[in-house]
Amino acid sequence: MKIIETVVLLNRGAFAASPQWAQIRDEIHDAITKAEWPVGSGAFTIYPESGKKSGQGNGVVPIKAMPMKVLKDNGWTLEYKWGVATKTGTTAKGRKKGARPGDIDAAKQFDQGLVVVEWETGNVSSSHRAINKMALGLVTQKCVAGVLIIPNMQLAQYLTDRVGNIEEIRPYIPLWENLSVAEGVLELVVIEQDGESTDVPRIPKGKDGRAKEAMLAALVNKG
Repeated sequence: MKIIETVVLLNRGAFAASPQWAQIRDEIHDAITKAEWPVGSGAFTIYPESGKKSGQGNGVVPIKAMPMKVLKDNGWTLEYKWGVATKTGTTAKGRKKGARPGDIDAAKQFDQGLVVVEWETGNVSSSHRAINKMALGLVTQKCVAGVLIIPNMQLAQYLTDRVGNIEEIRPYIPLWENLSVAEGVLELVVIEQDGESTDVPRIPKGKDGRAKEAMLAALVNKG
């Protein structure tokens, strides 16, 4: 997978300027470039077919499958349980109630704080939720850096219809750039396929996304 662009939304404080962040950032970027299709090919080659019509185009699981494995092997926690939002009120049974933003795809604790990483494999609403979840973590000082990996249109056009992409996010960048954060990093890493070919299979997609993820994760872990 190719990294086409890095969009820096926030870069403030000592950690953002530190050699440690530079090293962490390189580690994340290296993992991103390990995304591959077909599995075992060492490159990300996509079947060039639009995903706008039912039964056409490609799924999204391989975009994060191998990078997640690489980060896990380097000590990152996958599907990190992150209670960044404060729950309010209680249920009839005395349990706390209230929504929380959901798990983080990958996270790791460093000396200066928690670094979190999300992959965009849903629609544009999911993109906003992912960025806002990490932004909230920075505002509440629950993390020190957040990175969202997101396709450009060159890749998104061949994936599930309306998958989140950088072009639909750009108009909102000034909002995140002006967050009241004294210390922290928030970045978007824009990705694109290494190549296109009708000789590779389409990436499977279907209604049961969890089953697809489990199937591909098992396949990747064999390598």
